[in-house]
Amino acid sequence: MKLPRLLPFCLALGLALSQPARAGLFEDEDARKAILDLRAKLQQSEDAQRQRAEQLSALVQDQLGPLRRSLLDLNGQIDTLRAEIAKLRAQNEQLARELSETQRKLNDQLQAFDSRLKPMEPQKVALDGREFQVEPEERRQYEAAMGLVRRGDFNEAGEALSSFARRFPASGYSDSVRFWQGNAQYGKREYKEAIATFKAFISGNPEHPRAAEALLALANCQIELKDTKAARRSLGDLIKAYPGSEAAQAGKERLAALK
Repeated sequence: MKLPRLLPFCLALGLALSQPARAGLFEDEDARKAILDLRAKLQQSEDAQRQRAEQLSALVQDQLGPLRRSLLDLNGQIDTLRAEIAKLRAQNEQLARELSETQRKLNDQLQAFDSRLKPMEPQKVALDGREFQVEPEERRQYEAAMGLVRRGDFNEAGEALSSFARRFPASGYSDSVRFWQGNAQYGKREYKEAIATFKAFISGNPEHPRAAEALLALANCQIELKDTKAARRSLGDLIKAYPGSEAAQAGKERLAALK
């Protein structure tokens, strides 16, 4: 039979054919190992990165935690400050309103006080070409006495003027009071008293705007007393001392009538 002769050949052929298959098998195994190694390295790298990331995250959390709490505390403080500022602003506005109201009331009180005080303060008056200060009551009494003179109530006027002179001896009204006192005495026909008053007025105030009138009134009193000589002398003094006055013109007429 031929089969026994062919067996060695087949075995040899099978061995020859099996060599490349084993070589390929070995190569695949190496590649698989390389891949597995690469995967392992990648896994290790990923694990290392993950671990590093977790550590970094933990570190950040450790640092951000206090910072976050600080920010929260700061926000709380800011909110508290805002509330306090709003409260203070409201209080300031209230205080400003109260201050404004207080100032208004104070101004009203001061104005009311000034209104009450003003009538009590000295006042400047002008009389017979002169200016001087008088007290309110001083002025009131003088004007009341002059009102009596204007009404022709010489008895009351005389008393009022005398009372004024006693109460205010240094008054700026004194000269005027003396002049009108003489006129009140003349009106009451108290000629001797009027002569004394007019003489005192003229001797003390020769430059007074009413000095010429006082001389004429003095002469009239003397005429009423039938003292013609004294009247002529007074009228002569009037014409000589105050030639341009209306009283001097009236004195000339009166002097001519005496002749």
